[in-house]
Formats: sequence, C-alpha cells, structure tokens
Amino acid sequence: MTEAAPSAPLASGVRTKETFDRAYAWRVMGILAALVTLVLYVEGMLTPSLPAIESEFKITVGQASLILSAYIVTGVALSPVVGKLGDIYGKKKVLGIVVAIYAVCVSVTGFSPSFPFMVAARAFQGIGLTIFPIGMSLGREEFPRELVPRFQGLLSAMFGVGFAVSLPLGAWVSNTYGWRTTYHSAIPFVVLLAVLVFLFVRESPYRRPETRVDYVGAALLGLSLTAFVLALSEGPTWGWSALPTLGLLGTGVALLVPLVGFERRYRARGGEAILDFRLLRQRNVLVTNVVGAVSGLGMYLALLSMTYLFEIPKPVGYGQDILGAGIYLVPLAVGMLIFAPMAGVLVSRIGTRPMTAIGAAVTAVAFLLAIPSQPLASRWVVEFFVGAGIGIVNAGMINMLVLTVDPREMGLATSLSSVFRNIGSSVGAPLSGSLLATYAITVYGQSVPTYVAFEWSFGLAAAAFVFAGVFIMFGREVLGQKATSPKPVAEPPGLPSAGE
Repeated sequence: MTEAAPSAPLASGVRTKETFDRAYAWRVMGILAALVTLVLYVEGMLTPSLPAIESEFKITVGQASLILSAYIVTGVALSPVVGKLGDIYGKKKVLGIVVAIYAVCVSVTGFSPSFPFMVAARAFQGIGLTIFPIGMSLGREEFPRELVPRFQGLLSAMFGVGFAVSLPLGAWVSNTYGWRTTYHSAIPFVVLLAVLVFLFVRESPYRRPETRVDYVGAALLGLSLTAFVLALSEGPTWGWSALPTLGLLGTGVALLVPLVGFERRYRARGGEAILDFRLLRQRNVLVTNVVGAVSGLGMYLALLSMTYLFEIPKPVGYGQDILGAGIYLVPLAVGMLIFAPMAGVLVSRIGTRPMTAIGAAVTAVAFLLAIPSQPLASRWVVEFFVGAGIGIVNAGMINMLVLTVDPREMGLATSLSSVFRNIGSSVGAPLSGSLLATYAITVYGQSVPTYVAFEWSFGLAAAAFVFAGVFIMFGREVLGQKATSPKPVAEPPGLPSAGE
C-alpha cells in the first residue's frame, strides 16, 4: 500500500485547526486506541486468573503479585529507552517493532511450564508498556492544541474499554478453557495491529539521529525497582526482619545513589537522562509525575486486593470462580469508560487542577466506602465510582502535562510520566500481595487472607488518592478560566523534535 504524503511539518511542532489532517489524525487515534485496548485486554484478562495460577504453581499470594509487577518493572526501564529509539529511528518504525516483539512475548507466556519461566516471560512482555508514551507523542504531533484534551480523554477511556472487555471475556475463556488459552486468543489481534501500524501510520517528521540512549540509567532504575518489588513480594515468606528481605531493600536504596549521580552527570554532558531533573524542575511536570506515581500505586494495590476478595472462600470473601470475579470487576472498568472521555471534554472549561482533584476525591471516598464488609451489590456501586474517579484523574493529569511542556520535549515528558506512573503501579501490586500474605490464617492447610488485609489495602489506596488530590493543587493551571500562559520558548533553527 502506498503511504499518503505526510502533512508539512510545522516550525513550532504544533498543529492548528487549519493545518492538521483531520482524517489522518483520527485514523491514528483509532489505531492507538485499539493498541491500548489490546494491551489492557492482555493484562486485564490475567488478573482474575491469579488465584488459579497461584494454585497451579503452588506459590504464595505475594509471589503471585510478581506476575503483575515483573511486567511493569521492565516497562519502567524500557519506556524511556524505546522513546529515545523512536526519536532516533522514527516513532512509527519503533512502534511497529515493539508491537511485533510484544506479539512474540504474549505467545511465549501462554506456554509457561513453571512459575520462574512465567515471571521471566512476563518481564519481556513489559515492552508492551512502551506503546503508551510513543502513541501519546504521535497523537500529540497530529492534533491541534484545542483538540488535545479530547484526544487524551478518548485514549484514557480505552483503559476502561480494555478492562471492560478483558475482565468478563478473559475470565470466561480462562474459566472454560484455562488461563493459558486467554493468551493464545490474543495473538492474532496483536499481529493484526502490528500490520496496521506498518501500513497506515505515517512516520513522524521529527527525528534526532544524534540523540544518545541512557542505557546505564535504565539499568540502574530497573535493578533498584526490582530489588524493592522482590522484597515486598517475598517479605511475608522470608520474614520482614530476615537478612534476604533487608538485603533487597538495602540494595534498592543503595542503587538510587549511583542512579541519581549518574543521571546528573549524564545530563551535564549534554545527554537526556531518564530521570531528567531539569525537566522535573518544571512545576507541572513534577506535580503530575508525583500524582501519577501515587495514583498508580493506589490503583494496583486495590485491583489485586479486589480480585482475591471476590475469589477467596466465605465468610471473608465472596467465593466466586474466575468468571464470577471477572464479571464483578467490570463496574470499575465501566466507570473509567464513561467518565474518562467526559472529563476530557469538560476539562477545557473546568480546568486541569479542579478536574484531577475531583477525580481523586471521588476515588478516595469510594475506597473508604469499600473498607467495611458489605453485600456484592454494594461492592458493585463502590467499584463503579472507583473507576469513575480514576478515569477523571487520568484525563485531568495528562492534559496538565502535555499542555505544559514544550512540544520539543513532548517525548521526554511522556516517557518520564510513564516511568513515574509505572513505578507506583509496580510497587502497588506487591504491596497488596504482602498485606494479603501477612494478614492470613491457615484453613485446611491453605493460607487464606483475613479481612484485615483488605481493610489495609483499601485504606492505603484511599490515602494515596487523598494525597494526589491535595498535591495536584500545587500545579499551574493550563486550561479553564484560571489558566496562565506558559513562558514563551525560543525556537531553535530547523525542525523541532517531539521527543526532545
């Protein structure tokens, strides 16, 4: 197929309503939305099956959380690396390669013969997380500023669509044919989307072949985060005061010292560090990244806890099978699906700070209401508002970020945002697993979490979103009546790069 000629690049790197190609921009939006939905389907379908995987491999709930966190840890380290490779070799080319590699990893994971093999396969599968920052940069290049909130709102809504499809459908496939079949069923769709990217997405006109990739920073960050995640996952089994647990925690902290030192030196020598402290000095970048990390922690902490609450036996849990748990998690996804695009439209009038704060408040109150033991019908209502609040937070937060930074630093800013959000998510899952393994009793030879573990999980998730709602108010408003104009940025000669 002959690729259509791209629109002429703009000197400012920003499209306007007069210069953007409407048909192509929405075509890119459709492909990116399908990619986000598919990745969320692959990840969401696994969640209700965690207790079954735990039983098959004879592991603890803390170890089962590694299945989620290993994927995210690798994504944290790879997102900025892949973002830079997109700047060097072209975002379309790199996105297509990433989707192809992701298809191979998804295929391999479904054949995992043991728990260590599955954790390793899931770690390689973490490259799927790099799709999000590349997609955001591609979309931001094609849409004018006025339509960016709608673009971000629709993309955020796909998180809800992915979960809404994956939880019941993946749970049904897993319950009927086994959890491995859920992976096999996704393979044709991943391959199809890889082909669509190569055929229908134009290459970004913004290239920076001189850019260097911060491999050392990515490795140090990944190793530090891995140490923390392993300590949280194995702490209940080894003992919180055991030497291996303390050693891993100490290693995670110790690795932060050379990481910070290297990143500062790397930036001083003209490189673009993964943890760019110069960019973090911008108020809105710092605020949105902290809020993203905290909200990611709260969401994954609660998601894993809800899954086990639905499936563990009564009187603590609800005694559902995999399909029942998947169905009962759907209200959370529906809340995100409905309110994320709504927030993407309203944020232009209300403002990014109030919108994010409203979403955080709704989520925090919903988690507080989730703490008491209650009938399933009440749990559905609470879940719906948890999802609604998270959708609103995501829409407000991402708009504050992308409408603040210089378009020349868009790729770096979105990659940095992904790093912080995924750091929070990677810690949230094992933290939940630790609580469920620590507050547990043995019934007929099987370890079962007590309800105290769920009270702590939901309480900590509520506290995380309270903090997020307060901290977002330290940001500078970029939309609505109280918006303030950013400082003008001098244009360099030649074309800017969306990844710079």
